[in-house]
Amino acid sequence: MKDEADPRSRAVPTGRAARAARMGGLAGGLLTSAAAAGARSLFQGRKPSPRDMFLTPSNAQRLTRELSQMRGAAMKMGQLLSLEAGDLLTPELAAMLRPLQAQAHFMPPAQLKQVLTKAWGADFTKRFKKFDVRPIAAASIGQVHRAQTHDGRDLAIKVQYPGIRDSIDSDLRNLASLMRLSGMMPKGLDLAPFLEDARQQLHEEADYEAEARSLRQFGDLLKDDPDFIVPTYHDDLSTRDILAMEFIPSDPIDTLEDADQATRNRMAERLIALMMREVFDFHLVQSDPNFANFRWQPETGKLVLLDFGATRRLSPDLVARSRAVLRPSLENDLSGIADALRALGLLSDVLPERTRAEILSMVEMANAPMLHPEGFDFADTSLVAELRDRGMELGRDRSIQHIPPTEVLYLQRKAAGLFLLATRLRAHVNLRDLFQRYS
Repeated sequence: MKDEADPRSRAVPTGRAARAARMGGLAGGLLTSAAAAGARSLFQGRKPSPRDMFLTPSNAQRLTRELSQMRGAAMKMGQLLSLEAGDLLTPELAAMLRPLQAQAHFMPPAQLKQVLTKAWGADFTKRFKKFDVRPIAAASIGQVHRAQTHDGRDLAIKVQYPGIRDSIDSDLRNLASLMRLSGMMPKGLDLAPFLEDARQQLHEEADYEAEARSLRQFGDLLKDDPDFIVPTYHDDLSTRDILAMEFIPSDPIDTLEDADQATRNRMAERLIALMMREVFDFHLVQSDPNFANFRWQPETGKLVLLDFGATRRLSPDLVARSRAVLRPSLENDLSGIADALRALGLLSDVLPERTRAEILSMVEMANAPMLHPEGFDFADTSLVAELRDRGMELGRDRSIQHIPPTEVLYLQRKAAGLFLLATRLRAHVNLRDLFQRYS
């Protein structure tokens, strides 16, 4: 098991004390770099602001590198901040955290062996005909290995990083302190509700037994569906820290970019339609829109669904409030849309009046073309670009400190991720037909 030379192979720091020390070292490095940046500015005759001192290219690299190597809640919190609170962060900080959405470092073989020995016993290698030490995927909570058993099963083994579950709470406290210390968070922003929501979500995602239940639920819900494949769960090799499932040969979803237009349209529409079914039929949503969670089989045309750690059960009330958005949207009724968005907590009276007006203006701009009877062309990025620019302008307004309810954020995150994927695929999708189906 020799893989230490790989630049992405890094041992996961374990134990709350060790991780706190790592975070303290990161804070010290950021402060030292900021002080040096401030000194250079003063030497050049400029008076630097605290934010400018911290938001340097070297600090951006240091922050993302350290959080990526730590993995766990520290890395996941950075991802959640950039995805879900991105409009509340300074644009510079959001840009600094965005690289954390890419694949993480992975455990070196020696540490991996310790984890597997603890879970399966010292003779665990006897269970397998083959076990690939290098993971096929690595994320914030764990990494995935391909393995073959002696009885012929081809498996994907998801292994949780050691100590991650026990360090979630302390990681979040330490990262929040770092963000406040740096001055990179907007003044007056109350992070407490977001931190609590993130804490609960991280504990849920670190619960592989709960993920196994969700995997089996989605497997049952889609077992007769000709368009989707959900891996089969294997309980004999699964533990609290390991999730064993069927390995399904497939290609990354972004390889669809090279497919013909009809295929791209069909795959994007299937994924958007699946989300509608999850919300309105299943009341159960896989809320993580990471592209790595969707794969496809060119030879069968089927989509493979992975990673159910962020599965959310929806209350009947939330489903009803979500459905209430569809009808006024179809009728381009801006007043009705505004009422529905208020009921969901996406449009709050605590926002300044000019902000509410701008949000509704953006909704009005997007609604008609997206719900055109002939469909919406995601390849035409002019609308997307204008909405993005106006959204970024809203994000620069430090008076906006409204975070929608967590249950709504999950749906918003999934919808935004699928929108981005459809744009990436340059798909043409009739969203109006999908809305009418469930309104």
